[in-house]
This record gives sequence, structure tokens and C-alpha cells, in this order.
Amino acid sequence: MTAPAIPAPAPASTGEMSRIRGWKTRRNAELGLLVFAMGLVAAFGATVEANQFDKINANFWVPAALIGVLFLGLHIVVRFTAPYSDPVLLPSVALINGIGVAFLRRLDIARALSRDLPVPGFFADTSGRQLAWTLLSLVLAAVLLLVLRDHKAITRYAYTLGLIGIVLMMIPAVLPAKYSEVNGAKLWIKFGGAFSIQPGEFAKIALVSFFAYYLVRKREVLSLASHRFLGIDFPRGRDLGPVLTVWLFSLLVLVFEKDLGTALLYFGLFIVTLYVATERSSWLIIGLLLFFGGVYVAYLLGSVVGGPFANFYDRAAVWLDPFSQANYEREGGSSYQLVQGLFGLGTGGMFGTGPGAGSPGRVPEVRNDFIFAGLGEEIGLFGLAALLVIYLLIVERGLHAALAVRDSFGKLVAGGLAFTLGLQIFVILGGITGLIPLTGQTTPFLSSGGSSLMANWLLIAMLLRISDAARRPGNVVADRPGGAPKKAPTQLHGAMTEVIKP
Repeated sequence: MTAPAIPAPAPASTGEMSRIRGWKTRRNAELGLLVFAMGLVAAFGATVEANQFDKINANFWVPAALIGVLFLGLHIVVRFTAPYSDPVLLPSVALINGIGVAFLRRLDIARALSRDLPVPGFFADTSGRQLAWTLLSLVLAAVLLLVLRDHKAITRYAYTLGLIGIVLMMIPAVLPAKYSEVNGAKLWIKFGGAFSIQPGEFAKIALVSFFAYYLVRKREVLSLASHRFLGIDFPRGRDLGPVLTVWLFSLLVLVFEKDLGTALLYFGLFIVTLYVATERSSWLIIGLLLFFGGVYVAYLLGSVVGGPFANFYDRAAVWLDPFSQANYEREGGSSYQLVQGLFGLGTGGMFGTGPGAGSPGRVPEVRNDFIFAGLGEEIGLFGLAALLVIYLLIVERGLHAALAVRDSFGKLVAGGLAFTLGLQIFVILGGITGLIPLTGQTTPFLSSGGSSLMANWLLIAMLLRISDAARRPGNVVADRPGGAPKKAPTQLHGAMTEVIKP
């Protein structure tokens, strides 16, 4: 009787897993959603023409088809470079971007008709420039996906990105007002009279990468508690250095760049990333106390001292009582823009006047800061709620990627980028609706302009890359009977992961 053969030992794991046969990439679902999104954009354009011209031209579908071809190009890149990425991200962003281009064309048509001018072509005026910016943004996103095949490679340049982010953040503050100030906020770098960029939009991506790398290395130290108060563990005093440093930078942005939204964006980004990395709710409490305390002191100094604090005081005074005659006619910055925006939202009501049937041109800066108010007049509360749901879906998919990816750095980067996008939407809508003082931020993917569009498409490309790493077969383990794959459980808080081995 022969002894049973002893099976050969399994080869050592290399940390990678070959592709599981039958594992769905969901790229066809992404393509279907993309076609549906462009159909909605075409329907928006047709409704605009029906209300503006009392007829629908035969070529109403051309703008949606043009922008659809651009998104199809990025979809093809994603299909080959990030095949397991989230299939919802690209169509959701494409829908918002397409609605933005269609609404800008609606404004171009209305302006031409009001001045008895010929209707501009598809590649002319503001909508044509936005279409060009969209093309450039999608090219940058595609290049990032082609070059960056592993998001962890960014850790090699974390400190360099941190320095670049700080420099980009501070350049507008040190430039003379004629080279950096627009509508009271110093957020721009102007090159002559025809071209300008907003470096802070790119700074947020660089700073997210740096914060994530720093907190992965220091999270154990920052998680230590010195004493407990009201059931909350508070950190040691000597660990407050990084928070105080970022807080000081945010106050410098508030004072010298004259924008509350940008200051809140940078400081909130760091505090939330710190909370995710350490699981200490005390960091949220400390951050809120520091920020709102600093803002209140800046408001008091603006009322007493003036100088660099005067602009913030004026904006806060307008916010507190926008309908007063004094604020409506205030020389340093009146409440006219805010009041017109509120009237536009009120005129739209629940269902809106219909695309092309309102008067959004009465709202100052409706192509930029107040595009949400202009849209609200025509699509109403229901339409705005639908747009907000799409934004919320994008943020949720980013957080889902953060939960699913294994490595700590990827968790913090995806979580930080998703939170940044959500906080920026809150800051913009809060200013338009009077919840917080007005800011100089633009609505992601909707507003006219190239800086915000390019930076936010790079943000989406990063989320696609991280979600691809999270959903690819190498991120699952076959621990069920019959070899059915099951994802390894992950934990976002503390950026810790656990892998169940069979």
C-alpha cells in the first residue's frame, strides 16, 4: 500500500492576485449612464431653445453630442487604465459639467437676443470657452490616469507637494491687488487682462496628498490622549503644533486673501483628515473652537481696527442684514448680488420657470459665483435638489472608495478629496442662500472658468484611480466555500485595514 502523496507547498504570496475570471468591471454600465446623462443635457438644450425661440432647431443636439464625444474619450481611457474604477463617478460629473455648459450657452443666447445680435455659434462666447476648458480638463485627467498607475507613488513626493500647495495658496496674498484681486477677494493670478488662474484650486489637491502622508506617519502620536473631559479624550498639549500651524495659515488666508470660504476649506480639510486618521472627536471640537474663535476675533478687529480685517467685516455685515438700505448701498461691497440671488431663487419656487424662461442675467456674476442661483430660478427647488443629490452621490462614491481601498494613504487621500468637494459645495451654497458670508469659491463643474474645472477633474481622476485599486481582484480574498470572492473588511477611521486569510 503506497503512502498518500504529500501535496507540494503553495508558493509564497507575492501580494498580488491574478484577474478573477468573470469579475465585472462595470464599464458598460458606465457607458450607459454616460449616454443617459448626455440625453438629459440635450433635453435641457432643447427646452432652452423652445423657450428662447418658440421652436426647437434641428441641430439642438449638437452641443450635447460635442461634449459627449469628449467624455467618451475619457471613458475609453478609463476602460483601459482603470477598468475596475467606480462606474458612477464619471457619468455623474459629466452630467453636471454638461448642464453647466448648456446653461452658459443659454446665457449667451439671452445676451445676444437682448442686444439684437446674431445668436453665437457653439464654439463662441462663454460656452465655447467652457467647452475648450472641458477638453483641456479631460486631457489632464486622462494624462493623470495614464501616468499614475499606482496612487501610492505620490508618497515619494509628499513633502514637495506640501510645499507646492503652500506656495500656490500664498501667492495671491503677496501679489498687489491689481494682479490678484477680483470682487474683493485675492484668490487669482492675473496675466494681463484676458487670462487668470486660481492657484488655490490646485493647492487643495497637493495639500490633501501631503496631509495624508503626514498623518499616516504621525497618527499614533496624534492619537495619544492626555486627559479626559466630559467623556472625550483630549490630546497632549505638545501635539497641537500641526493644528495650530494650519489654523494660523487659514487665518492668514482669511485676512490677506479676504475669503472665508478658502480659509474654511483648507482648515476643515486638515481637521477632518486628522479625525479620520486618529478617531479622536476631540480634534473636531478643537478645530471648530479655533476656527470660529479666530473668525470672531477677525470680525471684531475689522469693526475696530479696519485695515486688512475691513473686507471680512464688510462681508459679515452684509451677511447679517442683506436687505438693509445701508448694506444694499455699501461702498466697500454691497448686498445687491446676494439679494438678487435670493430673489432669483424665490422666483423659481418649487419647479422653476423652465430652462430658458427665466431672467438669470439679472444676477451679478451668474456665470461664476452665482450660477446656482441662476439655475435655481429656472429649474426650481426640485431641480436644485436633484443636482445636490448628484453632488452627494459623487462624495459618497469617493468615501466608498476610501472605505474599500486597503492602504492607509489611499484611504486618507480618497476621504480627504471627497470631503473637500462636499465642503466646497457647502461653502458655495451657504454663501448664496445666506447661511454663511459670501465667498469667492466657484461651483465645481458648473461655473465658468478653467482653474476650478481642471483642478476638480484631476480630483475625480484621483478618485477613479483609488477606486480602481479598491475594486480590482487583487483587493479581494477568496474565503468563501467554492472560491466566491469576498472583499476584505476595511475600516476608514484610523486608516487601518484587516485582511481575512483563508
